[in-house]
Amino acid sequence: MDEKTTSNFIHDFIDEDLAAGRASEVHTRFPPEPNGYLHIGHCKALMIDFGTAEKYHGLCNLRMDDTNPAKEDTEYVDAIKEDIHWLGFDWGDRFYYGSDYFEQTYLYAEELIEKGLAYVCELTAEEFRDYRGDLTHPAVSPYRDRPAAESMDLFRRMRAGEFPEGRYTLRAKIDLASGNFNMRDPVLYRIRYIEHHRQGTKWCIFPMYDFAHPIQDALERITFSLCSLEYENHRPLYNWVVDNVSVPCRPRQIEFARLGITYTVMSKRKLRQLVEEGRVSGWDDPRMPTLCGLRRRGYTPSSIRNFCERIGVAKAPSTVEYDFLEHCLREDLNEHAARVMAVLHPVRLTVTNFPEGKTETFTVENNPMDESAGTREITFSRHLWIEEDDFMEEKEGKFFRLFPGNEVRLKGAYVVRCTGCVKDEQGRVTEVLCEYDPASGGGNPADGRKIKSTIHWVDAGTAIDAEVRLYSNLFSDPEPEGEGKNFIECLNPTSLETLTGCKLEASLADAKVPSSFQFMRLGYFCPDAKDFTPSYPVFNRSVSLKDSYKA
Repeated sequence: MDEKTTSNFIHDFIDEDLAAGRASEVHTRFPPEPNGYLHIGHCKALMIDFGTAEKYHGLCNLRMDDTNPAKEDTEYVDAIKEDIHWLGFDWGDRFYYGSDYFEQTYLYAEELIEKGLAYVCELTAEEFRDYRGDLTHPAVSPYRDRPAAESMDLFRRMRAGEFPEGRYTLRAKIDLASGNFNMRDPVLYRIRYIEHHRQGTKWCIFPMYDFAHPIQDALERITFSLCSLEYENHRPLYNWVVDNVSVPCRPRQIEFARLGITYTVMSKRKLRQLVEEGRVSGWDDPRMPTLCGLRRRGYTPSSIRNFCERIGVAKAPSTVEYDFLEHCLREDLNEHAARVMAVLHPVRLTVTNFPEGKTETFTVENNPMDESAGTREITFSRHLWIEEDDFMEEKEGKFFRLFPGNEVRLKGAYVVRCTGCVKDEQGRVTEVLCEYDPASGGGNPADGRKIKSTIHWVDAGTAIDAEVRLYSNLFSDPEPEGEGKNFIECLNPTSLETLTGCKLEASLADAKVPSSFQFMRLGYFCPDAKDFTPSYPVFNRSVSLKDSYKA
């Protein structure tokens, strides 16, 4: 067992089963439904399944839960594989589809019929609901005493395609008076005439998840079936299935609370709606909580794994602040991202006493937090770019940057004193004027003068133009899925601000995907995985420098 992995109540249950001999190994599975892209909520389950197997030196299978053919697509299968590998997990040769087991699942259904534990029912969906009963009245099922031979004949004819959708279902015969409604003779099979993405039109009856899933687990000899909390009430049915068909092993189902995060939604249906209605640019839009969206935004595998590990595994549902996810990314990038200078809202700074046409070079550290990051060279000349809000013609309050008569240090270069500005006909500042102190270059203390502010800049002679996209929360409401809310109405209209004409250090034209940079004083940014080119650099803001989360 790897002691580096934090223990939790799931591991406590596993330890008990191993010690008691109820299990001899740890074999888990991650069973995503291929009807959408993985999001940060799935990541918690993924971390629990693969991480638990890692801790106990066991195995974890990857199985596509493709029992519902209506919404599945190979595009999603490929994306799920890519996301899992990106996070650093691997399933080896243990990749399966739930549909691989359709034939064996069907035979187990026949086994239940033979044992008198399943029957073909003719209730319509409306009648099924009407006959369901309540806490004081049992359900009613007029067909549960149908002879096994008759049910077997009808079931085989259902498979042969003799009946229309909704005409029959196969139901388990368990307990119509059970206080757990999942046990009131649940449906095991229904008729669906729809093409399956892998099976084509071979099947026109499909197993329900509650029947197929325990069988799939058992056939793969899964020892611990780790599920989210909504399956807790389904556990008795899970156990009933594996107890009553001749599967080769009996997995143990353990439930954990799902992940909730403020300012986002975790429903694949709702995320798909955002994509299909064009409210985002796609599943990989950097504002989306999908893993491909977070990756394009600049999130790193280690930051997401650290986030999931630190929030822990709980039995009770809870919601985590989005700020904490950003905090984990900020921690990681602070250690590893190279520091560069970029100006997002540029105004020209002219150093009037620096010779026209002359260029100087300064050597600066790439990352003070990482000695192995090395150094780079930046150029300095008469004409520079600075942020427009680093200049104020008339000083207000505690403003210590550029205003007439004040001195600031240009990061990594000289101390300059502002001498004025140039305005256009509309009164807008188009150029800030200053003089430099030749004795203050490269961080010298400028004769002991107290310089209260340091600002970033780029050389106008070597700077490149770039597009920079500033992302913020996709929703303005911290609980967009709250009761009585329309999540579409909670969308943040300012979740994306696109800036053009930004000025960046020339070296950023050669930025690679994936890579991350700290734009000094501005935040952490990455080249956009789709739109970045050396001739037209596009950068996404991953996270701001400000950390409002108190760890």
